[in-house]
Amino acid sequence: MNIITISREFGSGGRELGKRLAEHLGYDYYDSEIIAAVAEKSGMDTDYIRTLSDEGWQQYPITFRSTIGSSLYSQSNKIQLLLEQKKVIEGIAALGRNCVIVGRNADVLLRKYEPLNFFICAAKASKVRRCTERAPKAEELTEKQLVRKMRAVDRTRAQTRALLSASPWGQRHEYHLTINTTGWEIKEMVPSVAAYAEAWFRRGK
Repeated sequence: MNIITISREFGSGGRELGKRLAEHLGYDYYDSEIIAAVAEKSGMDTDYIRTLSDEGWQQYPITFRSTIGSSLYSQSNKIQLLLEQKKVIEGIAALGRNCVIVGRNADVLLRKYEPLNFFICAAKASKVRRCTERAPKAEELTEKQLVRKMRAVDRTRAQTRALLSASPWGQRHEYHLTINTTGWEIKEMVPSVAAYAEAWFRRGK
């Protein structure tokens, strides 16, 4: 069984690369499917799960009781979400099939399976352009707002990883290959990345 995990900066094209890579290799692909499975198991709404996933882990000040209560409720649900995601991801690995898993700290959670771990990054301008081109029509963010969103999402990803592992999010020595997508069309990169993955798995056998 070969498992590839994709960690990525927001806007770097990591999700697209993961999907295209899975199609190229004939592997199963998991991304939003994980959210759907967690929603089914936890009873949470899928949109709520996505919103909760993007929220940071805050140290809330002692203010009004209602504010504290709602904050603790949100953090409690976030912890539940992480536990359910862990079960789903471990269940995916237990199937014993070749797969690509995007995000959700799968590289940490599935460490005993010795997955091939990629980290996808890009220059700020490249990420802004990619996000702008792929944004829903209803989303009208200025470049400044978009950059703020990118930083917030990446900060949350780093915080979540810190809860699960001592290995820092985005540090190059924590991954087998870091891929900079700046200036590339994602589909152009896939054959080379696939060749690397195939060679890496052959070497390990």
